[in-house]
Amino acid sequence: MIRLLCLIFTCLLVANLQAQQKEIMYVGTFFGTGSEGIYVLEFDRAKGKFTHIQTVPTRESPTFLDIHPSGKFLYAVNRGSVDQMENSGSVSAFAIDGATGKLTLLNERPSYGSGPCHISVGKSGKWAFISNYQEGNVVIMPIFDDGLLGSTAGARRHLGSSVNTDRQEKPHVHSAVVAPDNNFVLVSDLGTDRIHSYRFNPANGTIADADVPFVSVKPGCGPRHLAFHPNGSVVYSAEELSSTVAVLDYDKSTGTLTMRADSIQSLPHDFKGQNTAADIHVHPNGRFLYMSNRGYNALAIFSIDQGGMITLTGQQDTKGKIPRNFLIDLKGEFLWVANQDSNNIVTFRVNPKTGKLTFVSDTPGIPSPVCLKMLALK
Repeated sequence: MIRLLCLIFTCLLVANLQAQQKEIMYVGTFFGTGSEGIYVLEFDRAKGKFTHIQTVPTRESPTFLDIHPSGKFLYAVNRGSVDQMENSGSVSAFAIDGATGKLTLLNERPSYGSGPCHISVGKSGKWAFISNYQEGNVVIMPIFDDGLLGSTAGARRHLGSSVNTDRQEKPHVHSAVVAPDNNFVLVSDLGTDRIHSYRFNPANGTIADADVPFVSVKPGCGPRHLAFHPNGSVVYSAEELSSTVAVLDYDKSTGTLTMRADSIQSLPHDFKGQNTAADIHVHPNGRFLYMSNRGYNALAIFSIDQGGMITLTGQQDTKGKIPRNFLIDLKGEFLWVANQDSNNIVTFRVNPKTGKLTFVSDTPGIPSPVCLKMLALK
């Protein structure tokens, strides 16, 4: 009896500690509408609301963020330059306070290219991958044990163009995503309509062309971001210029991408306005895919069948203008949207059976939010 009571007490204690676990959201922003840098918010899961706890001054436009696998560090790409390389953006490293989630600057490096727009940290936490949009290159940067960024370990610059003379006059690398197996890096180049596959050497941070170095999407689509299905074998690409989705098979042994379906429409057939797709994510249960559309100002909702194919099932108004990055709760309960032009972050609750979204709360007063990252403090 005593053992049973002890077990019950322990379970209740663990549940209580988990309920009290702080959840922190980090918000990357564009300058020009009053933004001062990165905004740090604390999420109240019971109420579905945020509290602003810190504003971190940064260089110009810390647009995209990523969190180290350890949860101890955060990294940001900025359009603003550092002193040693004025014709380049920059990358900043921050320490995360384990008790509060607040940030402290560690160091900064050049991004080794203009217009950095995306950063991802590898699974080992030893390397960061920076995508420079205007430069058309991806840069690999070492991360030391203390979270500091080192000088570049290597880079790959693309060549070519595509059919849209306004947006595809040259390469525009928009994202570099490390595969779940940590053996390959997939790089979306909007300017050349290609998704490159690079074999990654985690020992020295170098990349080399995979056996099949790239796959081409339909000309003029403009691949921007991509998301892996939880099974690790299917990839979904957000095609910015055509507001469509491509479905690709991913070979874990070779890194080869094979196009299964391209240009799947995400907008209603009767929509006639201007629109560009932005971000794309799969729900943790693997049953639903979401993509943000700027102009129509909604999230496209797709169902995913057992084979990984998608069907457009609905639209969710984002309660704001120009939804950029959005984030799905790792627990699958919530989805948060950064509305750039209306300066707000909107919280939705996710129905895990239907994929539909229900409005929960609005967090106004965040100038030009464009990237959201969440961390549960350990």
